[in-house]
Amino acid sequence: MRFVLLLSFVLLAAACASKPILYPNAHYQEVGEDAADRDIEQCRELAKDAGASASQGKTGQVAGSTAAGGAIGSASGAVGGAILGHPGRGAMVGAASGATAGFLRGLFRRSPPSHAFKQFVNRCLKERGYDPVGWD
Repeated sequence: MRFVLLLSFVLLAAACASKPILYPNAHYQEVGEDAADRDIEQCRELAKDAGASASQGKTGQVAGSTAAGGAIGSASGAVGGAILGHPGRGAMVGAASGATAGFLRGLFRRSPPSHAFKQFVNRCLKERGYDPVGWD
């Protein structure tokens, strides 16, 4: 049980790891990577303080992934069941396993930051002399 809790914590911490990628312009090269990382963190905090969400929300992501997994599992299970002469039973088993796999995938997949959060952080970094080119 402790292992599961630790794994969940690590995965949730990794979910917040998305950060901007900075072009190595003259300012970036002048201040260095450590100062740039501190500026990124400060801009992230300013965005949070302003009300921008650091993630798009896990509930919708998990629900969508579960539904998609169930639909794919149901279809593939029906095909496998038809080959064996039991398409209905195959569809039920496929739907259950696909939904479970989709649920787990959605639960542990990294949730991207909201558009407003990224825009806020990008603007903050530009005002500090950086050139953000995308997000990792």
